[in-house]
Amino acid sequence: GSNGAQGRGNKRNGNEFDTGDGQDGNKRQKSSSSSNMQYTDQQLQQIANLAHADHRMYSMPTRMAFPFDLLVRSLCPNIIGNDLVKAGIILCLLGGTPPEVSGIEARSGMTIRSNSHMLIVGDPGMGKSQMLLAANQVASRSVYVGGNTASSRGLTVSLTKEPGGDMGIEAGALVLADRGVCCLDELDKMPKTHQDGLLEAMEQQQVSIAKAGVVASLPSRCSVIAAANPKSGHYNMSKSVAENLSMNGPLLSRFDLVFILRDEADSDRDRMISGSIMGRVRKGESQRDNHQAKPLDGRMASANLVPMQHRLPWVNNFQKQPLPQQQVKDYIAYAREYCRPKMTDAAAEVLSDYFMTLRHPGSNESKKDNVPITTRQLEALIRLSQARAKACLRPYVLKEDAEDVVELMIESVKQVHMDESGRVDKARGGAGGKSKQRKAFLQAMRDSGQHEFLYSDLQRIADRLSLPVGGFKDFVEDIREAGEIQRTYNGSTTVYKLY
Repeated sequence: GSNGAQGRGNKRNGNEFDTGDGQDGNKRQKSSSSSNMQYTDQQLQQIANLAHADHRMYSMPTRMAFPFDLLVRSLCPNIIGNDLVKAGIILCLLGGTPPEVSGIEARSGMTIRSNSHMLIVGDPGMGKSQMLLAANQVASRSVYVGGNTASSRGLTVSLTKEPGGDMGIEAGALVLADRGVCCLDELDKMPKTHQDGLLEAMEQQQVSIAKAGVVASLPSRCSVIAAANPKSGHYNMSKSVAENLSMNGPLLSRFDLVFILRDEADSDRDRMISGSIMGRVRKGESQRDNHQAKPLDGRMASANLVPMQHRLPWVNNFQKQPLPQQQVKDYIAYAREYCRPKMTDAAAEVLSDYFMTLRHPGSNESKKDNVPITTRQLEALIRLSQARAKACLRPYVLKEDAEDVVELMIESVKQVHMDESGRVDKARGGAGGKSKQRKAFLQAMRDSGQHEFLYSDLQRIADRLSLPVGGFKDFVEDIREAGEIQRTYNGSTTVYKLY
């Protein structure tokens, strides 16, 4: 690979990567901004050692531990599993390569954003807030906000009156997180009127204000990592993401990665989690004592690049001790500031092929069944690939970076489009995706030729389409709230009409 042969002495007796958990020596003053951060010689040596981590253990022909994998291993190690979600968080912390602009474009802010946004949706108790807090601690510049206590002015900017009678501008969370990360927890608890303050900041990377004679635009070049709970308490697989969260379509489409965490009964995963928790309670033992690094089978080892879903659990078992949090923080700040990876032809071809397969499915599929994906997702793939190269401090984006990012995006698209029966329903995605059941139900109402429907008529249509009986009343109410049908009263009878 392009990570040179330096640092091969980082292996301790042929085993795991040495975390270098010694004293840091005399550190110089650090600013809160990564652009003014200064590093000691020991910090720079630790960064170089991590950048050249390249394990070829058990005589395997493949590279089994990138610096990227070690960073994922060290982010919130108390949360077992969810490795792909942690990988997405690391990529958002690193960010892409900002475009080089000058002149009027630089002054007006007319550039394509280089920061990625990520949304984690999941059942209660899945560790979403813990991962957000870990991202907040690792980022060199970050702001943590709770959605239930945040307002639109608190997120963007507000006006205050100065003692002399002049108006002053108070920066909100998104402006304070400029060139950093804004962790937004409990996004579903935030009123929709306050969510609108995120729209401009997430795409245009600036916040504009025009109040009381003050007209200004403030930069907010930050990555937004948000977490939300479904409105019904548990994620309903029969509904799309937009229907589960009651979130505006334009806001949902601005997130590059969307992950759905469901609390399902899995004996192996539950045993691993309970062993980890009990190991932390018993001071003398640890979860890592009970799990040994298992060599991968020949099928995985023979490939040139092992998929992340197999590679990351292997690294978790092999690397017993996570890297110190301060070392991870220094490494991410250094990579974000000084690394500017450029795209190569091989990586661009991987990204372009994946984008075209989503936009234009194969001959065995109908064009109506393609995933509703736009060029915004292609830009997201480019940003994430640049961040993946930054994790290894490489000047160029290689094919392996693009393949890892495509695997991450495939998993995200799969989770968003999966229905309750485990099939991929491609009509559920996009900004305001509707489930296929809902579209079929409305089409059946139009085809019936009736203008007014009783509730019993709607039930007959549902029976004919073999829709699930459970929660049918909520299903009808969701359609009515979405503005597809209206409910009127004819005396004491409830009547439904199509708009």
